[in-house]
Formats: sequence, structure tokens, C-alpha cells
Amino acid sequence: MKHTTFTGLSLALSLLAVKQLHAQSIQEPTVKSPTSFAIIVDQHTYDQAKPEIDAYRAAVEKDGLGTYIISSQWAKPDEIRTLLKSLYAKKQPLEGTVLIGDIPIPMLRDAQFLTSAFKMSQNIRWDKSSVPSDRYYDDFDLQFDFIKQDTAKSRSNYFYYSLSAASPQYIQMDIYSARIKPPVENGEDPIAKIKAYLKKVVQQKAQANPLNDMIASTGHGYNSNSVNATIGDALALRSQMPALFLPGNSVKFINFRSDNFIKFNILNELKREGVDFAYMTGHGTATLQLLNGYPLASNPQPSMENVARYLRSKLRSAEEDGRDVEAVKKSFMESLGVNEKWMLDAFDPKSIAADSLFNDDMDMQIHDIKDAHIKAPLVYLNSCLTGSFHLPNYLAGYYPFSDNDNIAAVANSVGVLQDLWPGELMGLLQHGVRVGNWMKHMAYLETHILGDPTFHFAGKADQRLKINTAIGSHDRNAGYWRTLLKENDADLQALALVYLSRILPEKEVSPLLKEYYFKSAFETVRTQAFIQLRQLENPDYFEVLHAAKSDSYEFIRRSAVYDLAEFGGNDFVKDMIQLYLSDPHSERVGYRLRTSLSFMEPALVKQEIDRQIRQNPGLSNAKLLADKLDQIVLSGEKTTQTLTKKILDKEEKEKERLNDIRTMRLYRYHRMVPVLIETVLDKSNSADIRITALEALSWFPLSYQRRAIYDACEQIIKSDAPETVKYQSLKTKNIMEGYSKK
Repeated sequence: MKHTTFTGLSLALSLLAVKQLHAQSIQEPTVKSPTSFAIIVDQHTYDQAKPEIDAYRAAVEKDGLGTYIISSQWAKPDEIRTLLKSLYAKKQPLEGTVLIGDIPIPMLRDAQFLTSAFKMSQNIRWDKSSVPSDRYYDDFDLQFDFIKQDTAKSRSNYFYYSLSAASPQYIQMDIYSARIKPPVENGEDPIAKIKAYLKKVVQQKAQANPLNDMIASTGHGYNSNSVNATIGDALALRSQMPALFLPGNSVKFINFRSDNFIKFNILNELKREGVDFAYMTGHGTATLQLLNGYPLASNPQPSMENVARYLRSKLRSAEEDGRDVEAVKKSFMESLGVNEKWMLDAFDPKSIAADSLFNDDMDMQIHDIKDAHIKAPLVYLNSCLTGSFHLPNYLAGYYPFSDNDNIAAVANSVGVLQDLWPGELMGLLQHGVRVGNWMKHMAYLETHILGDPTFHFAGKADQRLKINTAIGSHDRNAGYWRTLLKENDADLQALALVYLSRILPEKEVSPLLKEYYFKSAFETVRTQAFIQLRQLENPDYFEVLHAAKSDSYEFIRRSAVYDLAEFGGNDFVKDMIQLYLSDPHSERVGYRLRTSLSFMEPALVKQEIDRQIRQNPGLSNAKLLADKLDQIVLSGEKTTQTLTKKILDKEEKEKERLNDIRTMRLYRYHRMVPVLIETVLDKSNSADIRITALEALSWFPLSYQRRAIYDACEQIIKSDAPETVKYQSLKTKNIMEGYSKK
């Protein structure tokens, strides 16, 4: 468990310092409560919206949460972080904060492994290749080195930080945070939107609304369009929130397959009176929720229409890019075997207009949300980029900051992994757990709340108070969590496992986690036990890992594939082939397995393919399947041979060598680890080459070769290597050492 401590004198001096800096105004809570909450607002916004902000504070306090109002002309993020840490250390500890208005935006670098999926080259423009993240404000143990403030006028509120090598290399939030920062366009006044939003929140807080009506939607192309993944998530949700499935309550599952333009179904549900929570999964951009692809078709006519629509779009793109349209047309005629008739109307105004409307209707646009009177008070956009709050205009912000009933949206500021745990601890919401306290347990660097983080559904008053207090104060009373573990409730048990894993020694918690994995009928309890055991990486974990490949919950099977690939040891090859044979109907599991097989030892994989598949008389398609997997292994073998040659070839251009080294951040070829270590230890390589190789090695924290990586880092730290190389060695070493402490 992480702690940030201050002595009484240092706390007083710290508070005095922040009060004096930039004329900060600190209004203390007016009610006593076990934990506290802080409204951080820029001075101009507070001056313009004081009645609304004061009313918001009063509403939060009426709900039983003592609240600070702190305003200033904030010059840099450090001021706010120092202040929040001071409040967190008080007897009435801070449980969370909301950042209202023009609050500095931390843009984090050298920390991409703390995101779920973001792996952009940091050589790209900094505002594009950094992660906008308020983990700077809510995870106090993370340590950052300030780099610079953005010099562009439109981005002067961006402050770039590098995650320090001395920092813990994992996220475990001390408090929760949220942003009240409305999207603006065409000269809109953000303060007017903030005032309108806060008035809405105050009205909503006067109501006690249980969570008894939910929608869950899935967009095109997500998780390989796996039916089993979707079904598994629905079954897990049933165990998490069984009351939703009782008569009189409602849960609706909406899939892109249901309609060519599913957004209208989703909008109708979002606007329906009584809906409480919308969990929307799919791909996204800063301004779009991507919902439908071209219509799924088996009949000739709609299939032909899809092809024609595709070709028209490609010709228009070519014209927009200034390319030779006739040459592009000819290439498609040759590659697809179509004639010119398919593309005759590509530039016809009527055709352009019709295609534009068609494309607009396939996805959720900003204007769809802005103009709809959304009734759902809480939405979770499980998609890329929709929560890009650092931009002036971003889609997720239109959920809370429009004329509707929405209070909070959870969304991501950069790209996000498809294979996230769907609905992680989501069942806590039905018990009145605050949105912020829920988000603390499932946030990556990119995960953010837009709107009021203190929002919660009704729940039982006594239970709501106890759970929120325990989470907000980081209760280390194992007795309380053991009591919670006895509740016949999936996510209360799962939450108890989280905190018991932080409190109890390994010898006590490991058998407990193993017991709950093997005995629980709750999908989310088994998943939590699996994840917590992963951090111990002991015999109990490996026993569960071997069992997980046959779990009835598709997400656990998929997670097992990830772990088997991340470890990469020869012991797991047999399991991977077995799982591939036993679960061919789970598209996402199959996809991950096919990708991961190339990471393993080729000779052993081929041996298992022969033994379990090619020589198996019980398989009707044995040869076809075996040949297909052999090609994957062969392709991986050729790739690593090429990578090895180019990385070690000092006659190769350095830029090319760097690009090849970075490949290992995404593709965990374990047999390349010795090559990277050799590159790191070779003093004749440039500092850039060695640093990049060290950074690539930091993406192997579960690898069976982790000890070799750790030892190489130790060797460099004790050597006469350049300080920059030593610095990255320390960081990679700490990642290897600290991964199990997450």
C-alpha cells in the first residue's frame, strides 16, 4: 500500500506556502466527514461562476462529503499537486478532486507502458506523442521530471513531464480526479457551459436514483467482432448486477449487427426516460464514436453496393491528396478485377451527398450528442480518443456539457487497448460507490472522468457510506475487507480481494486468491483473483494460469493467452496449442493465440503443432490447421532473423536500427531479448541505440528472461556508461523489479 506522509510542521508550512503562491484562496470544508473532496478552479472561472460553484460545493457537502474550494491563477501543475498532497495527508484525508475550468494539463512522456496500448514514437510532435493525463494530480507516488511548457499560444496550458527513473513504475491512485472542462467551438463561452452544467448537477444531486436501467452497446470491429466475447461480458454483467435482470428493471444489449445504422437505436436508448447508465464499447476518435462498418452482406446487390461505395471513397481521397486519380482507378481495376462502371459516379454531386449522409449515419457524431437530450446520468465510452480533454473540441465532453441530464462521462484521452477488462468492478456502482472511487481501481494513464466524480447512484445508505469511506481512506483494516468478502456479491468480493492483496502478506493472500479462483461462480471474482495472483507470480499463480485456459469466461481465457505470451517460456507452448484447439469459436482468443505463437520458441511450437494437430486423427481439418500455424511460426522466425541481423549490423543506418529495436515494444519476441541485451551492453553502440534497446526491454516485465534484463541493467548502472544510458537502465530495472508490486 502506498502512503504519502507529512509531519504537522511540514504540513503547516506546505499549506502556508501554497496559500501565498499566486494568491491562492482556500475555503475549508463546512462539514465534517471521514474523507474530503477538493474543487480546484482557476480564478477567472471562479469569479465568473462563484454562485454555481458554491452551490455545487453545498450539494456535495449535503451528500456527506466535506469539500474545499481552492482558486488561483494557476501557473503550473506543480502548485496543484503539492496542494493536493498536503490535503491528502490531513486527518480528514482527501479522497478526490475535480478540476474546473482552465487548469494546467500535464502531458506525460516516457511512460507509455502505463497506458493500455499507446505506443507512438516520441520523435513525433510532442503534443501528439505525449499522454494528456491527470495521473500527475492523483497518483502522488509517481515522480516526474519537468521538461517544458508548450510555446504555442493555443497550447500554452500544456506542461510536459517525463516519468522519472526513480519513480514507481505502476499506477495506484491515491485520490480520484475529474475535469469540468467543456468542449468549445466557434467562439463558444466555456464559462457559460460550466455554469449551466453545475446548475444541472445541483438539481440532480437532490434526487436519489438507483441503478436499475442500463444499456450496453458494441460497435463494429471491436475485439474481432467476437460473439463469444460479447456473450461472456453479458453473463459477467448478470453476476455483477443481478437486480438489472429482475422484472421491473432493465438491461439492454445493443450490437452493431442489429442495424446498418445502429446509432439511432443507441440515441433512442440514451434519450429514453429512466435509463441510468450506458456502457458503450467500440472504436473512436476525438470527434467520433465509430459504430458501424459497411453493411454485412451475403446477397449480391448489397455486396456490390459496398464495393462501389468503397471505390468511390478511394478515388475521392486520391483527389483530395493530390494523387493521380486515373492511376488509382487503374490500380483498383487491376487488383479487384472491376471495370470503370463501378466508379463512374465517384464525383457526381448527388453521389457525393448520398455517400456523405451514409457515412455520417454509420457513426456517432458530435452533433448527434450535442443535439440529443441525453437522459443517462452516467456514460462510459470504452473507446479510443473520445476523451481528448486537452483539445478544444472533443466528443465525450458533449455528454455532460450539453443541455441534458448527463452528469459524468468516463473516456480516454489517447488510444486504448481493445482487450481491456470490460466492466471491471462496475457492480460497485449499484451500491452507491462514487464514480471517482470506482475509477480509481481501473484507470490507466489515459482514463478520465469528465464531469462530477462524486456522482453516485442510490444504494443502501449505510453500506454506501462504509464502502466509500473505506476506499477513500485506503482502509487497511483486513477485518473489514474479509467481512466484505463474505457478501454474496460479485464485485464486493472482487473489491475485497484487491485490498486484501495490498494488506496481507503473500503467504496469507496467495492461497486465498487461489481458493476464490477455483471456487467462485462469479466471473469477475475469478478474474480479480487471477489478476492479483499475477502480481505474485508464484506457484499458485501458475496453477491458476494453466487452469485459466479452460475457464468458462471468455475474457479469462483471453487474459491467459496474453500472460502465456508475455511469459514466453517453453512450459507454456503446450497450453497455447491446447487452447487454440479447444476454443476455435472464440475469435478474439484465436486472434491473440495466432499473434502470440510467433513469440515462442519456433522448434518447440512446431513440435507441438505436429503432436497435437497434424498427428491427431480426431481433427477433421488437421493438415490445413497445422499448415496455417506453421506459416505463422515461419513468418515469426523470418522476422526475428531479419531483426537480429539489422539490429546488430553497425553498417545499417541508425534510424533503421532504432525502428527495428522499437518493434519489440509491440511484438514480444522473447528470443530477441539476448540480442537487445547484447546491444545494450555494447559500448561501441551510440547512446541512442542503447537507450532505445533498454526502453524496448522495459516492455518485457513478465518475460522468463526478466532476470537477465535486470542483471544487464545492474551491470550498466555500475559501469562507466553515459549518464543517459544509466538513467534508462535504472528505469528499466525498476520496471522489472516493480511490476509485481502493482
